[in-house]
Amino acid sequence: MDGEIPPEEVEALVEDDADVRIVDIRPEGAYAQGHIPGSENVPFAALTRDVERFAGAEHVVTVCPHGQSSVQAANLIASYEGVDADATVQSMAGGLVAWDGDLETADAGRRGPDEGPEAPF
Repeated sequence: MDGEIPPEEVEALVEDDADVRIVDIRPEGAYAQGHIPGSENVPFAALTRDVERFAGAEHVVTVCPHGQSSVQAANLIASYEGVDADATVQSMAGGLVAWDGDLETADAGRRGPDEGPEAPF
């Protein structure tokens, strides 16, 4: 693992459309409620099974709520033999609580069963 990356630098990578894979390791439901634009969801529990998805990646940034579990996730990805030795694998410092940028939602425009009818205006 190549250490931590500040949220501001991650935001700059997103804005610059850089070749980086941002991996949100939260459960699917939490990811759907709001995540960094362009990130992909690989829940921590599934990471060992799905780590081969990162073979050939040049830059991977892991993200979790507070920046602690994402360190473990980054270590796991960096140790995978399919990840190039020259690849940069980092954890976002402070996690999503430190993120000041925009968030996407997977449920945009969808209403849950408890939310009632949409307002007519």
